[in-house]
Amino acid sequence: MKIYKVVALFIMVLSITSCVSSKKYGELESRNADLQRQNREMNKDLESIRISSEDQKREFARLKSDFETITTERNQMMQRLEALQKNYNSLEDSYDALEKNSSAAIAENSRQNRELLAQLDEKEAVLIQEKNRLEKLQKDLALRSQRIDELESLIAAKDAKMNALKNAVSNALTNFEGKGLTVVQKDGKVYVSMENKLLFESGSWAVNSEGRKAVQQLGSVLAQNPDIAVLIEGHTDNVPYGGSGQLKDNWDLSTKRATSIVNILRENSKIDPQNLTAAGRGEYAPVAPNNSEVGKAKNRRIEVILTPKLDEITRLLEETN
Repeated sequence: MKIYKVVALFIMVLSITSCVSSKKYGELESRNADLQRQNREMNKDLESIRISSEDQKREFARLKSDFETITTERNQMMQRLEALQKNYNSLEDSYDALEKNSSAAIAENSRQNRELLAQLDEKEAVLIQEKNRLEKLQKDLALRSQRIDELESLIAAKDAKMNALKNAVSNALTNFEGKGLTVVQKDGKVYVSMENKLLFESGSWAVNSEGRKAVQQLGSVLAQNPDIAVLIEGHTDNVPYGGSGQLKDNWDLSTKRATSIVNILRENSKIDPQNLTAAGRGEYAPVAPNNSEVGKAKNRRIEVILTPKLDEITRLLEETN
């Protein structure tokens, strides 16, 4: 009921707007603002009532409908108020024109000019701020582009170095090609694969003399490339180990064979032991089916995987992100 009283009071105020003074009009405006504030507060109350229970939701819907009706009436009243205000302003302008001389028009023009200048200053400040933001973005993009160029250059240099390393390893081990040794480059790494027939006797992890020469020649190349990580993997076929003694199974055998290769490489004092890693893979990473002697022979192997250290590339990637 409170809102209806407020609206009725507001209608009475509007009905006498045409004959009130400017001071009274200001009071009406203030009252209108109070009514609007009260309207918002009542809307919040209605929202709280809606949440409390389903019955209150239905009551809120009814009140909302009433509110919309009142809002429509208020808008209509506002339109009438605006029309009355326009009439009032027109009458006031006509009165001022008769009362004031040309200096009043000049003062008004000056006021409007000051307002325009103030608006222009605000827009200029916004444009300067946007310009500064764009300049910062351009600098950030330029820096990011530079880092990407550095990264691409570094990757290209790494690829070139790995290609050179592959050629150096191939040249160093050329005497062993065709004896179960292959050298390939893929995915940015160099893979040196040596079948066990080149290195070990069956069931043994002691490297024979021919295999020792191959590993030593590989070591001479690695000694000249201290920024290369070296992973030595031992592999077997799927035939279970049937011996006894120090070995437990194929996995144990593959690990010991990989360690034997590491020990030979460590004899070269120019190779940093921190770059060496030995790993046994047993029978679980075959390169050929184990259903033939040829396939089994290929699976019984040592793989030396040469990987460039990527610390600098990682740093550039972190800076780029």
